[in-house]
Amino acid sequence: MKRPSPILRLVALILGLAGGSCQQHIPKAGFDAHTGGQAVNNLTFTNVSLKRALDPKLLVAPAEPYLLGPGDVMEIEIAEVRGTLARTFVMPDGMVYYNLAGGVRAEGLTQADFAKRLTEALKQDYSNPLVNVSLVEVRSRRYWMLGRVFKPGIFPLRQPTTLLEAIAESGGLFTSRFSGTTQELADLSNSVVIRNGDILPVNFDKLIRAGDTSQNIYLRNNDLIYLPSSAASTVLLLGAVATPQAVGYRDSLTLVDCIAQGRGPAKDAYLDQIVIVRGTLDKPSAAIVNLKAILTGKEPNVRLQPGDIVWIPRRPLGLLESTVKLVFTDAARSIAASQGASLTGSKLSPGVPIPVTPP
Repeated sequence: MKRPSPILRLVALILGLAGGSCQQHIPKAGFDAHTGGQAVNNLTFTNVSLKRALDPKLLVAPAEPYLLGPGDVMEIEIAEVRGTLARTFVMPDGMVYYNLAGGVRAEGLTQADFAKRLTEALKQDYSNPLVNVSLVEVRSRRYWMLGRVFKPGIFPLRQPTTLLEAIAESGGLFTSRFSGTTQELADLSNSVVIRNGDILPVNFDKLIRAGDTSQNIYLRNNDLIYLPSSAASTVLLLGAVATPQAVGYRDSLTLVDCIAQGRGPAKDAYLDQIVIVRGTLDKPSAAIVNLKAILTGKEPNVRLQPGDIVWIPRRPLGLLESTVKLVFTDAARSIAASQGASLTGSKLSPGVPIPVTPP
């Protein structure tokens, strides 16, 4: 049995979050899971190359200075003027309100440039003021560290930070109290860095197990690092289905059973080409199944494996590589949306049951 692919088990969350604005069809008579007939395992999977080449520019430390942004906390004082020391922060509108200066724009400026601008504003009330500005807490630049690390959470990105430094800052990979290893806890083959909704082609196996620094990229604002658990056992159901979800795996789970748990295909589903993705990010494979033929008894039902992704399209498929890439892209955006909502305490309900393995 292949290792599960839990990196994709959260992809259905964003579909649930969007459910309030998109009405999906739910079959009135339900979906009959007994129509699939006897299940078989001998599917033909095709290896898919996603050409995951790492851009060398990702390994270069950002050269630009830190620019202030909303939420950043500063201490400001007019030297030799008693009672002027104050702690304030950049407001959502990009302004800082201090003393008699009123609102002074700080967003997009360095500390030095902001201090100069604030000094000019204070000259109306002070003679040759000497203004000291100290950045106390970074909140406008951050990265998200999630999954099997000791201290998952949101971390400030105050200075150039590599991926390995970020993992170390979070306490390192979570280890087993019995063996002291991380192998059975973090699925490095399906760990990802997500930037602007896309998966960067970082190979965590090479980086962490082999010490390959050619994978040690520099992080950017709002990057999300996700190291999933290797213990999860689910099958992901997404696409044109009434209720997209992560289906808990059980022995002999079939394609028809899985879709039945999602309350059947949506009204506009294209049943002639159901995609099953299997494997890891670096070595995925895919099989195309005719669900319509299975439901009519012309073809046998299909047994699934833990970590499979079942995707129901709404139209005939294009290139297989493009289809699999779309699945992974959707996964990345879903992980970012769902995990971001959970860390920030969003009241949005994902509406999709997703099993999570605790530390």
